[in-house]
Amino acid sequence: MNDAGIAHVQAVSAIEWQRRIDLAACYRLVALFGWDDLIFTHVSARVPGPDHHFLINPYGMTFDEVRASDLVKVDPHGRKVSPSPYEINPAGFTIHSAVHAAREDAACVLHVHSRNGVAVSAQDQGLQPLSQQAMVVLGSLAYHDYEGIALNDDEKPRLVRDLGMHRFLMLRNHGLLTVGRSIAEAFVEMYFFETACAIQVKAQSGGARLRAIAEPIVRGAPQQLEAVLKGQGCELAWPGLLRKLDRIDPSYKT
Repeated sequence: MNDAGIAHVQAVSAIEWQRRIDLAACYRLVALFGWDDLIFTHVSARVPGPDHHFLINPYGMTFDEVRASDLVKVDPHGRKVSPSPYEINPAGFTIHSAVHAAREDAACVLHVHSRNGVAVSAQDQGLQPLSQQAMVVLGSLAYHDYEGIALNDDEKPRLVRDLGMHRFLMLRNHGLLTVGRSIAEAFVEMYFFETACAIQVKAQSGGARLRAIAEPIVRGAPQQLEAVLKGQGCELAWPGLLRKLDRIDPSYKT
């Protein structure tokens, strides 16, 4: 870390530093679970306070090496507001800034190009009610059509419109996105999202006729979401995930 980076770390509030630790942990976990795509996806987290600043990854750093001190703090226009030797991915900024600006509840926005997620996003019918994991997702799932690499601000209104107040967004031919009221919530949401897609792809590959979950149970999916994700489930799982990271490499905290 250079002198500017050291001075910046010393200057941030305790709340922001904890947010940085959790976000760096989220990046490490995305890599650990195999959802990363070299350097080309993103997780962002809002910095508490009135300025609408948020943290995002330094462009060029792999997810398994991200540390709390490496994260770049930007304003809603993508301008760095703290000293950093790193730049940010403009496509990442387009997507994440749109969601953060539109959703006050979006403490964390997690976007991946996982293989199973992209595979299902390319299927005309999208995610199907084939598993318990899918029940969690289907209660708050939206879709957004592919418009090319997300570099154009003109796409933002359509992205925001399609997302609405949902917590899960399938980006057609592109990947998966979750919105969480905490970093823990966004990660656990993505765990269910990606797992539901993986189960669907595996079930389809078996060649047998698939048995969908009955429609009355599917209609109860919003209650599944409420019970699993909006309760204590995410916050209970998160400390265990951090303990897993600590056993592997605790340097994300630095």
